[in-house]
Amino acid sequence: MNAGLKLAGLCAITLFVGACASARRSEPITGKSLENSAGLSEGRRVFIQQCHTCHPGGEAGLGPALNNKPLPRSLIKFQVRHGLGAMPAFKEDQISSAELDALTAYLVALRRSD
Repeated sequence: MNAGLKLAGLCAITLFVGACASARRSEPITGKSLENSAGLSEGRRVFIQQCHTCHPGGEAGLGPALNNKPLPRSLIKFQVRHGLGAMPAFKEDQISSAELDALTAYLVALRRSD
C-alpha cells in the first residue's frame, strides 16, 4: 500500500471520528478552571494566538468544535502540521514542537473540563 493511500485512509478516519460528535455551543464549561491549571498556560497562549479565531474557546466557529473531539494527541498533531480541508498547516516556524506539545495538552484538558 503506498503512502498516499495510507494518508488518505488516516484522513478519512479522522474526518469520520470528528463528524460523529455534535458541536458544543455556548454551554458553560464546568470543572477545574483551565486558566489556573499548572502547566497549561503555554498551551493556552498558543491556542489564543493560533487557534482561537477559528475555534473560539474550543467551540465551533469558522472551524469545528475541538472540545468534543476524542482524537488522540498524535492525530491532533498531524492535523495541525498538515492541515485538513479548510484548516491550514502550521509548520515548525509557526508552532514549534514544544509549543505543539503544550497545545495538545491544553486541548486534551479543554476537552476534559467539559
